[in-house]
Amino acid sequence: MTAIPFVTLDDARYGEAVQVAPHVQRVIAKNPSKFTYFGTGTYLVGERDVAVIDPGPAIAAHQEALAAALEGRTVTAILVTHCHSDHSPLAAWLKDLTGAPTVAFGPHVLNPNWVEDDTPDEPDEEELAAAKAAEEAGEAKVEESLDLDFTPDIRVVTGDIAASGDGWTLEAVHTPGHTSNHTCFWLPEQRALFTGDHIMGWSTTVITPPDGDMRDYFASLERARALLPATLWPTHGAPVTDVPPFIDAFVAHRLDREAQVLGAVRDGVALIPDMVKRLYVGVNEKLYKAAGRSVLAHLIKLVDDGVVTFEGDQPGVTTPYRPA
Repeated sequence: MTAIPFVTLDDARYGEAVQVAPHVQRVIAKNPSKFTYFGTGTYLVGERDVAVIDPGPAIAAHQEALAAALEGRTVTAILVTHCHSDHSPLAAWLKDLTGAPTVAFGPHVLNPNWVEDDTPDEPDEEELAAAKAAEEAGEAKVEESLDLDFTPDIRVVTGDIAASGDGWTLEAVHTPGHTSNHTCFWLPEQRALFTGDHIMGWSTTVITPPDGDMRDYFASLERARALLPATLWPTHGAPVTDVPPFIDAFVAHRLDREAQVLGAVRDGVALIPDMVKRLYVGVNEKLYKAAGRSVLAHLIKLVDDGVVTFEGDQPGVTTPYRPA
């Protein structure tokens, strides 16, 4: 497998608006988990007039930190990369507080024809304890889930101006893959791309069908690379500053994984759980379900490519696969 030069975040200064670049501050929510790393980083772009990118989870402490950071400033737009519960829930509160419109590609879309063929993970004692403590503290749950209540006031597509101010502009870049509505925001004055969960410095991104799509993800990685960004600002983790080789490594890693999945099928490994055990040796078993969803995304692409077929009506985690 191609090694990805991951970038680590040394410290999370929770509840504090930290200046990370000209016109850019970040406030990190205290919601660390296997999906969020140290937590959700909400970006404030601008000085007096600001745009907020990914307001974050419904955590009381994070809400208070954002209110403090925005005091005396005018919020002109609330930008949302996608509708997971660690990114968009506070958009409604912030809209009520400031009157600013919410901006995104669109709401999360559910496929009514898709039937899930696996059951949710049973939480372990550590996750149950963390969820209980979060609930008692009025904080968000630690797992990644959908925010189906979010619908933007303004819908944007690639090239649209999502927000602007004195010395800064944010353009929408639709980047489906992680979710179908995932959108990055491009700050051309700094050649910086706010990448949400599309490209993260600390980890690869989970692609979860049916809304997540591996073919779309490859195309979106190329769309991001074509901008020639100087910096990637993910919602979780540290910035990426050596961008082209980093994205190239992401693509190569995914292609390696696709080849491994195809090799497993050709070797007679028919079921995704068995593929995960074969391909993710040494990976924490708590991540097996997420890994299985990414393997499914690869298999759906391979089915579309005509090199793999499956039994049944729909590709799924419990569906048997075989070479075409």
